[in-house]
Amino acid sequence: MFNVTRLTLAAMIVGASALTVTAQGFTPENPECIAPANPGGGWDFTCRQVGKTMQDQGLIEKTMQVVNLAGGGGGVAFAQVVNKRNDDNDLIIAASAATSTRLAQGAYPGNNMNEVRWLASIGADYGVIAVAADSEIADLPGLLDVMKNDPTSISVAGGSAVGGWDHLKVLIAASAYGIEDVRSVKYIAFDGGGEAVTQLLAGSVQAFTGDVSEAKGFVESGDIRVIAVLAPERLDGEFADFPTAREQGVDAIGANWRGFYAPGGMSDEAYAGWVEKIAALYASDEWKEVMAANGMAPLDLQGAAFEEFVAASVAKIETISREIGIIQ
Repeated sequence: MFNVTRLTLAAMIVGASALTVTAQGFTPENPECIAPANPGGGWDFTCRQVGKTMQDQGLIEKTMQVVNLAGGGGGVAFAQVVNKRNDDNDLIIAASAATSTRLAQGAYPGNNMNEVRWLASIGADYGVIAVAADSEIADLPGLLDVMKNDPTSISVAGGSAVGGWDHLKVLIAASAYGIEDVRSVKYIAFDGGGEAVTQLLAGSVQAFTGDVSEAKGFVESGDIRVIAVLAPERLDGEFADFPTAREQGVDAIGANWRGFYAPGGMSDEAYAGWVEKIAALYASDEWKEVMAANGMAPLDLQGAAFEEFVAASVAKIETISREIGIIQ
């Protein structure tokens, strides 16, 4: 059995000091955000919500164009940015713990984190495990019992590739429950959380692993039921009804940071400008309301501090992935 403590620690968010930057006069002419997945998932949410809020606050003058570029757990978008748009000053790309996970596992062939510039974080989502609203599975122990006793009967869908962050969250819970061979857990990868939930509703899989922001709309529509949020304690507000894994006797915590990277050849002025804009967005009352409405936790990192955070995350996940045999 792999080391649960190290998995849990890698899932937790650590603080770091923010970097103050100035960028007099930089304004993107045609602001664009790539969401490296199909519509409906966390990366799509990140681009669209940040773009809208930036425009509402006057941080950008034009509407942010959002381009969905799915494939390879973010690898298709990463490769296109590195190989074809390396000097684009108007472009930012949504990223998350799923991105650092894939980089740690060498899943973006020929690419590494140092080929892009890491801008800033905008908060974090706690992980959730959910089932269809009409599922006979009542709670997390009920799901894990079936996994433990008849693993072939349960398939779990997520929006990241096999070995990716959504997959790792299920393994955190399974290991904490005493499932010794977590490789027996059946995980099916889709291009984004929205597609994964669609498969859950179609009955192709029995459970969904994702983040609070991904699940929110489907909970509100009555399509799915969250049986566990992977947070230390219950979330506030409208998410207070979501039971934690911990209160059900499963000591599993998983938080997914959200933020942005930029092309590696972006000018220093543009880089500083985007960092400054994201920092101003994060500090605003409007963004605090967005975070509260979507169950996001604080994570305030910019520039060099964010880059250090991502590098540490990649290093930790690489170690974990070797422990569970995802990479050699």
